[in-house]
Amino acid sequence: MNLQLQSTTKLNNGMDMPWLGLGVFKVEEGSELVEAVKAAIKHGYRSIDTAAIYGNESGVGQGIREAMEANGLRREDLFVTSKVWNSDQGYEETLAAYDASLSKLGLDYLDLYLIHWPVAGKYKDTWRAMEKLYEEGRVKAIGVSNFQVHHLEDLLKDARVEPAVNQVEYHPYLTQRDLLRFTREHGIQLEAWSPLMQGELLNQPLLKEIAAKHGKSVAQVILRWDLQNGVVTIPKSTKEHRIIENASVFDFELTNDEMKRIDVLNQNRRVGPDPDNFDF
Repeated sequence: MNLQLQSTTKLNNGMDMPWLGLGVFKVEEGSELVEAVKAAIKHGYRSIDTAAIYGNESGVGQGIREAMEANGLRREDLFVTSKVWNSDQGYEETLAAYDASLSKLGLDYLDLYLIHWPVAGKYKDTWRAMEKLYEEGRVKAIGVSNFQVHHLEDLLKDARVEPAVNQVEYHPYLTQRDLLRFTREHGIQLEAWSPLMQGELLNQPLLKEIAAKHGKSVAQVILRWDLQNGVVTIPKSTKEHRIIENASVFDFELTNDEMKRIDVLNQNRRVGPDPDNFDF
């Protein structure tokens, strides 16, 4: 798998999406956020992932604008994702939420807009609104987040546009093999949030052993495992040296045996909510 930081995967609508990006979950508005976005773009990241519920779209937008100016980039050089929150789901509500996100970000369009969670009784109306945004050319691609196989099957029954991406919790303790298989079969790109399990995996013995063998950190091994499984990943960090480290995963490769040994670490354990049993 010969990749570099700005390598992309082709989505089912023909759009190119970077394999690696910066996530900003729980990063508050302010200079730390702005500087993190600027550092990521300066060091070659081209994908930034945020969401309405994170409450930081304004800072993300500021970081993007300052980074574009500082690095001579155009808007089309970047891939920006946001998500519609649960309380804004529904047809008209989603259209309004998209406009609000664009306004906060200070952008004319998003590259990817996602349904954040599969809210029962609402996500199909939400999807119709997203299809409208897509068909009008106001967003480049649409997708979902935290959808399980049965949610996707239900959505696909009536969808005019198939989701391009499904962003889910994904790491060595939650490998989601059935979901990964389903998304591959249907041309939906799986994307990992919380790939490092909020740091819980950094002392895992097998991962430490494999990391030592390659002269890499455990975080780098996990991110490389994501990529070799064909999963887009968006590790979060606000520290410049960590942002650089997280991107230094393109100069080594895990063996097939190492990939299998990591796969069997699966415990079906989540650090986030269960999509089938959550209350927001």
